[in-house]
Amino acid sequence: MRTRSGAFFATGVAGTALAAVAAVASGPAAVAARANTEHTSCNWATVTSAAACGGTKALVAAAEKEGVLNTITLPDNWANYGTLISEFGAKYHIKVNDAIPDGSSQDELNAVIHEKGSSKEPDVLDVGPAFALEGASQGLFAPYKVLEYGEIPASEKAPNAAWYYDYGGYISIGYNATDLKVAPSSFASLANPAYKGSIALNGNPTQAGAAFAAVYAASLANGGSFSDIAPGVSYFKKLAQDGNFITAQSDATTIGSGQVKVSIDWDYLNAAYASQLKAKGIDWKVVIPSDAHYAAYYVQAISKYAPDPAAARLWEEFLYSNEGQNGWLGGFARPVLLNHMVAAGTVNKAELAKIPSVAGTPSFPSEAQQKAASAALLKLWPSV
Repeated sequence: MRTRSGAFFATGVAGTALAAVAAVASGPAAVAARANTEHTSCNWATVTSAAACGGTKALVAAAEKEGVLNTITLPDNWANYGTLISEFGAKYHIKVNDAIPDGSSQDELNAVIHEKGSSKEPDVLDVGPAFALEGASQGLFAPYKVLEYGEIPASEKAPNAAWYYDYGGYISIGYNATDLKVAPSSFASLANPAYKGSIALNGNPTQAGAAFAAVYAASLANGGSFSDIAPGVSYFKKLAQDGNFITAQSDATTIGSGQVKVSIDWDYLNAAYASQLKAKGIDWKVVIPSDAHYAAYYVQAISKYAPDPAAARLWEEFLYSNEGQNGWLGGFARPVLLNHMVAAGTVNKAELAKIPSVAGTPSFPSEAQQKAASAALLKLWPSV
């Protein structure tokens, strides 16, 4: 399972869309050749909008000429990426090469640095905000304004368009209703002995965004705050001492085998498991914990050193189009432009109806709070 780091926020004040319910030639010469464009007055590697380089038609032509898009850490079963990649490739006749499908946000930044000047360099990235801030501070991203940039809330994008939020979801509790006789409803309810040897996270919280978010959510449910993640660590330490929390990583395999019966993970991942597990006779249900409504967005960015700069920009245009944003809904995730699409009547209502509704609107921790929580978790988690 992909280990990611997300933008963290909880039910509170600031309203957002989440509230609404193959091998190729390598080396510098090959990279330069792929970066060329027929439009002689501009360079797709540095242009900050399609309009500045001949418009969408010119962008499509340049991207199709490149014929390749390098992505990284995008497993097919994550938020409907499999479908989105297939649709993009078929629509624009572009081959998408995805590296390290089960990697992390840090793996993505490392690849941008270590593959610089190579055709293997990632063209685009999908990372957690903490990593987006880090990548931006290192000058790894190329600013670019998609057509819908103006519709993305100001708090959910970089002022210079170096990165922007795309899709997200809430921390949820997925559980095997076939085997468990007691349905969990909150973090507090997971202390029930009925869940002994059953509860797992999607990775190590010091490395994986989903697991980090689970600890942050547990903290909010146990008297903590954006400035204090320690209660979340204490919560899981107690669950482990009682034998309820286990070290296995929750994913389709461990859940399907019966090793994990309760998974604390993003709601769009837990929701996607339901159809997969049905064939195995497992009734997998999902609930947003009543004592902590905690959510996160992931972030899109274009590599400053993208070997396929036009394809990279076309990919972002695709993701922020109605087709792309509705595609996230198809994976049970909430697109950043959801409110805009609802108002414009362009949202896929059938897919939207499948997304669990959550009361309240999310609020965000500050950059300083996120960094402090990460640092604290590195020190505290080994005790669990």
